[in-house]
Formats: sequence, C-alpha cells, structure tokens
Amino acid sequence: MAISSTFSAAKLDSLLMNYCSSSSASFSGAYFPYQQQMKVFPRPNHGNKGMVSRNGGVRCEAAEFNAALGPQKIDLSKASALSALQQLKTSAADRYTKERSNIVVIGLSVHTAPVEMREKLAIPEAEMPRAIGELCGLNHIEEAAVLSTCNRMEIYVVALSQHRGVKEVTEWMSKTSGIPVSKIYEHRFLLYNKDATQHLFEVSAGLDSLVLGEGQILAQVRQVVKAGEGVLGFGRNISGLFKHAITVGKRVRTETNIAAGAVSVSSAAVELAFMKLPESSHTTARMLVVGAGKMGKLVIKHLVAKGCTKMVVVNRSEEKVAAIREEMKGVEIIYRPFTDMLACSAEADVIFTSTASETPLFLKEHVKDLPPVSSEVGGLRLFIDISVPRNVGSCVTDVEGAQVYNVDDLKEVVAANKEDRLRKAMEAQAIITEELKQFEAWRDSLETVPTIKKLRAYADRIRLAELEKCLSKMGEDIPKKTRKAVDDLSRGIVNKLLHGPMQHLRCDGNDGRTLNEALENMNALNRMFGLESDLSLVEQKIRAKVEQSQK
Repeated sequence: MAISSTFSAAKLDSLLMNYCSSSSASFSGAYFPYQQQMKVFPRPNHGNKGMVSRNGGVRCEAAEFNAALGPQKIDLSKASALSALQQLKTSAADRYTKERSNIVVIGLSVHTAPVEMREKLAIPEAEMPRAIGELCGLNHIEEAAVLSTCNRMEIYVVALSQHRGVKEVTEWMSKTSGIPVSKIYEHRFLLYNKDATQHLFEVSAGLDSLVLGEGQILAQVRQVVKAGEGVLGFGRNISGLFKHAITVGKRVRTETNIAAGAVSVSSAAVELAFMKLPESSHTTARMLVVGAGKMGKLVIKHLVAKGCTKMVVVNRSEEKVAAIREEMKGVEIIYRPFTDMLACSAEADVIFTSTASETPLFLKEHVKDLPPVSSEVGGLRLFIDISVPRNVGSCVTDVEGAQVYNVDDLKEVVAANKEDRLRKAMEAQAIITEELKQFEAWRDSLETVPTIKKLRAYADRIRLAELEKCLSKMGEDIPKKTRKAVDDLSRGIVNKLLHGPMQHLRCDGNDGRTLNEALENMNALNRMFGLESDLSLVEQKIRAKVEQSQK
C-alpha cells in the first residue's frame, strides 16, 4: 500500500517520521516483529481525569501494526528488502485510514489549575474562529472547538494521532498564553473518546461546575456551537458532540431536580460576600457592581433577593443599567460611567467586578489611597472578582484594609451542600450514561459513510467505462435521445444493484444490533470490492497538512 508519488517527499518523510517516532514500542514492532514490546494501559477511571485509553486493558502496539497491515502484512523473508522508512510509511498510512480519529479534550479547570493560569489561557468569544483555524492548521488536528469560561479552558479536538495531536495542542496553548509547556503539563487533564464525551456531557449538565446544576454553563456550551457555525474546523464530529451535549444539559435539568435551589457563580459570589460581612451590616453595607453584563445583572438580582434596596452600578453605557432598573422596580440602582469607578469605590464597602476587560481594573496603586471602611462592616473593603481574566490584581491583597476574593474562593460556598450535591449528581449520571451510548452509536454509524461513497464511486467508474465502450461500438452519429436513454439505463441498473447493499450500510445509530450488522456489512464490502486499498483519504489529509506546513 503506497503513498502517492505526488507528495512532497521530504515533507512527507518528516511528517511520517514524527508520527512514528511518537511511540518507541510501535517503532520496535515495525523493525523487529518478534521482539514485540507490550504497553499496558489501566482501565479508565473517570474520577481521575488523566491520560486514559478508551477501551482500557492490555494493548500491544506491535500487534496493532501487523493487524493494521491486514492482507498486505510484511513478509519476514522480504523484510530486509524494504527500507525502515518505507515500513514506517506503510504503518502510518494504514493507521490514518483504518483507525478512527480520536476525540480528545485537553483542559484546565477550576479543579486542576489556579485562576492565574486560566486567565492567561482564556480566549474571548470573538477570537474563537481564529483559534479553531489555528488549531486545525496543526498537523494532526482535523476538527476543534474551545470552551472558555471563568471556571475552565478546554480544547476539544478530533486528532489523527492521540500523542502527536495532544503535543501539538499543548504547544499551541503555551505559545498563545506564554505559559511554559511544563507548567501546562502540571495542571492540564486529558481525556479521550468516550471519556472526553462523558466529560462534556457532565459539564453541560452542570455536574462539573463549582455550583452544581448552574445554568450558565449550558448557555456557554450553546455559545460554542453558535461561534463555530460556518467555521471550517468546526466539523461534523465536534459539532455533533456539542449539540448532543446541549441536549443532555437540557434533559438533565428537565428530568431531575438538579436545578432546584441551584445557584450560579454570581449568586455564589453574593453568598460569599454575605458570609464575610457581619450579619448586622447585611442591609446597610454599601454595594458597588462593576459591569452590567450577564454576570453583573445576576449579581444585582441576587443582591436584591438578599434584601439590598440600593446599589451603584458602573458600566460603559447606561442602556443596560436602565433596562435592569426597569426590571427591578422598587430598587434604587444608580448608574455611573467607568470614569467614576475609583470615586464610587471610595464610597463602597463591597465591590463586585464582572467585566470582559483583559487587563486589571484595580491595582495596588488604585486601592491604597481609598478611605478605610467602617468597623460596622468588619473594617475590610471586600473585592469579589468573578471575572476571568481577573479584574482585580492579586497585588491588591497587599493593601491594608482590602480583602480580595476570586472565582476559586467560591469553593467555600459550594462545600456547604456536599451531600445534596452527590445525590443529585447520581440522578443526572443515569441520563448521561444513556445519552453517552446514543452518541457513541451515532459516531460509530459514521464509519459506514466512507464505504458508501467509495462503493458508489467504484460502481460509477465501472458504469462509465462500460458505457463508453458501448457508445463507441454504436458509432459517432448516435442521436442525443438514444445516448441519454442508454446513460439512464446504465444508471438505473447500477442504482438497483446498489440499493440492497446501501440499505444494509445505513443505520441511525440508535439500534445496537442494526449498527453491528451495518459495520459487519461494511467490512465485508470493503473486502469484496477492495475498497480498503483506496488511499485517497489519507492522501488528502497528509497532502493538506504538508501544504499548510509549506506556507
């Protein structure tokens, strides 16, 4: 099975050598079939989100190499006549075509990395298409999506190679954030295929949030789909994954009581502020909210629910504040522009920040000259920062009389209802398990699509060749009507012959028995018609990557 000679030899050699060098065990198995090295991957433990294998158990890389070669397995008696590079090319090419691409998530979340790292990795919504384009420009990445929130930065990709794909994405994260690769390795988590899918479903359902069942994350998953529409790298697998995650999130909230009493990051921030204030000052503490976006509006709503009747809101424009004031009748909401932010801060006991600013709004030099707050509110001016990147610099903690809290500090609020959280999570997990099976079945059903296309193309090539022979025998002066009739006849015969095989290849992925039969039929047709020998797919993939690397 050879790679097309149209490839750039040097670039292709480099690409394939990079691919194969990623696994010394694979290399050893290709060179010395009888000196096979075994790699043992532990069975996946979803509670420990590290590097896992989808199927778990024992995996022999050298055996995989020989199995991948199938009928074209290298004859040991002729092995010496083949160059090592040619063997590696054959192995890599087969693995691209015969192994399904992997869904991988490379992420850092509030559970694994501090906010100082997450804010550097954060990608604004407007930058999503650019990020997807850059990720899909990497050699081993086919599709990509980015889920960037205040609690997580997760990159979902479809990778041609697990090891190389993860390495390329991690290096891209380091390049865009300025964080050393070694530091990202220390705090990232990796999940593959079924485990990556389950993780996103849990995220969408609110099970992985600091605040169980919070609804904002579902809206953020929806936003990923919206931002990815029309973007070249947001392909069928990734878009299907995120759309199914939205379905899971909606179903969990509809069919369980996980959302009953659930709080958002904003409400947890308000709760934290009231935990830190003396109870006697709950109705008198002066509140300042910086930012009137979605998060800021929720802060205002929860302050009102706590009994606050007066607050100052700093925002770039008055329009959003006026709309909130209209909605919250009976509450005194005072608008101030950003130019008055420091003046308003001087008159506030508690300051909530929730803007999209990529640079801090409050630094040590801004806060050190603010007048002290009264002992009635505890003698400390509270900064509750729920933005990522942070709006309040960590240096503010050095100022006497100031106390800074960020999203990582909300864990204190969340820990209060741990037992109830676990019970609700178990209810939701049953739904996630069911939906996970459906998604995996749908993804498995996609495997028959290339065979359907190749079988039709194979039949059409034969049809056209035989049609040409027939028409040439009929002479040059054939009427157009006759030519069309013969062409239609050939098409009709082919369509009727293909109808049965095509029906046995198609399934919606919901019926496990039908799916297994479809995959068996696919393998049978591949063998009977030699469809597996068609390397056009790998040629297209590698050629595209080589061309990108040459630009």
